[in-house]
Amino acid sequence: MAALPVFRWRLAPDGYATRRQLRAQGLRPGGQGVAAQLERPRRRRGPLVAYLYRVDLALPVRPMTPARRAALAKANAARRTCPACRTDAGYVIPASLGTCVTCAYPDPCDSVRSV
Repeated sequence: MAALPVFRWRLAPDGYATRRQLRAQGLRPGGQGVAAQLERPRRRRGPLVAYLYRVDLALPVRPMTPARRAALAKANAARRTCPACRTDAGYVIPASLGTCVTCAYPDPCDSVRSV
C-alpha cells in the first residue's frame, strides 16, 4: 500500500481540494479515496491534517429532493421543540440543558406573583 503524498500548508498543487473547497464548487468526493494530505505544523502538538481529493474525479452534488427537504425541516423542528413544555423555542435547544431556557431556569418570582 502506497503512502499518501504530504504537502505543507498552503502548498498543495492545483487539482486537489478539501471537502469544503469541493462543496464550494458544487462538487463532492463521489466515493474516491483521499488522494493527498496537507500538514500544518504546530509547536506543542501533532500537526493539523487536512485531507485532499482530486477535483477531476469529483462528482456534482446531488440535488435536494422535496422528500429530503421535508425530512430536514422536520428534523430541525424537532431540535427546536422543548421536550418539557412541547413548544417551539425559536432556537435549537442546547444539549447541555435538554430543555428550553424558560423550563431549565424557571423564574422564582413567577411563583410568588401568582399567590
